[in-house]
Amino acid sequence: MKKTLEFRAHDGEIEDIALGPDNKVVTAGRDFQCCVWQQDQLVTGLRWHENLPGIPDKAYRYQACRDSGTFLGLGTVTGSVAIHIAFSLQRLYYVKEAHGIVVTDVAFVPESRPGRELLGDHEAALLSVAVDSRCKLHLLPTRRSLPVWLLLLLCAGLIVATILLLQLAFPGFL
Repeated sequence: MKKTLEFRAHDGEIEDIALGPDNKVVTAGRDFQCCVWQQDQLVTGLRWHENLPGIPDKAYRYQACRDSGTFLGLGTVTGSVAIHIAFSLQRLYYVKEAHGIVVTDVAFVPESRPGRELLGDHEAALLSVAVDSRCKLHLLPTRRSLPVWLLLLLCAGLIVATILLLQLAFPGFL
């Protein structure tokens, strides 16, 4: 094997690394950060004090990470589990102390037929394993969204309403 790229990703040891889509790499380090990289360029990152205000950095550390392409699953040394949107790192799911101690690994349930049976009506399922000798299944509820046709209808209604209001406020506007 030949080394193709080398760069400083974290201050200290890297706890976990996961390969994502589009040649992205996710790293969780002992420096209390989780980072998404494209080659040697930082795409985005997470720090506890920014993502969860009021929780000291030193109390939590990312321990395990997995990137499903759509979601990023994270486990911490305190047993917490979180799911973020992969491209923006917006947090969708969080369970403080889901385990009694260090989460050693997380994995998304695959989109296979048996995996779909576990998912049911949920958007994603994340398995977490910890030093407490437990494996837990975390189900991400399907996010509610408006159908595109309804959104377009609302936009058209707003445009018509704006034109009518302008016509009332300024006769001869059109």
